[in-house]
Amino acid sequence: MALPALVGLCLVLVAVPAPAPAFAFDPSALQAYARKHYGARAERAVLAWQAMLAQAKGLSEQEKLRAVNDFWNSALIGGEDITIWHTVDYWATPVESLSKGAGDCEDYVIGKYFSLIDLGVPPEKLRLVYVRAQVGNQSIAHMVLGYYPSPQAEPLVLDSLVDRIQLAHLRPDLTPVFSFNARGIYMPGGARRSVDQIGRWRDLLRKMRAEGFQP
Repeated sequence: MALPALVGLCLVLVAVPAPAPAFAFDPSALQAYARKHYGARAERAVLAWQAMLAQAKGLSEQEKLRAVNDFWNSALIGGEDITIWHTVDYWATPVESLSKGAGDCEDYVIGKYFSLIDLGVPPEKLRLVYVRAQVGNQSIAHMVLGYYPSPQAEPLVLDSLVDRIQLAHLRPDLTPVFSFNARGIYMPGGARRSVDQIGRWRDLLRKMRAEGFQP
């Protein structure tokens, strides 16, 4: 994966009072889209995703985190965009990722983020977090999902490299760079930029709308 131009930013948590957009989808529309564009295997994968979401509806937030993390970590095989999509950096929608059965770190995070939004987890509790991850003797660009139970709380980390959900201080192998969600990009000193500055985020939402998601 490639870090965007905002690589020099640091991760901070900022309370933002403005309402965040909600994301909803028509299950039958997603199934039909998956079947038409990717075939029966993709439709089955989308059905499995929707079944997981239905089963998780009544769970606590902590249980929803585990259900979603477990589903996406088992639904996809980790790979590189150049192999999966034949391009250097591609952000796949959940339906696209499930159609391939594979994804890179952003694809896992995107699937988890929108799954938790659908399950009613407040958007302000979730951050897509760019990090540097120490893997063996290499430092690689990576993305994880951060869950903040309260604005000043230490986040929990949902990761595709490690199945167990852990508090951030238990992941010294991860160094935060910056974070964002549907509300904006979070920067040092409390400033907030529009998430529309991230072109691949705009492209992702456009593709999701075409699949049947409604912001």
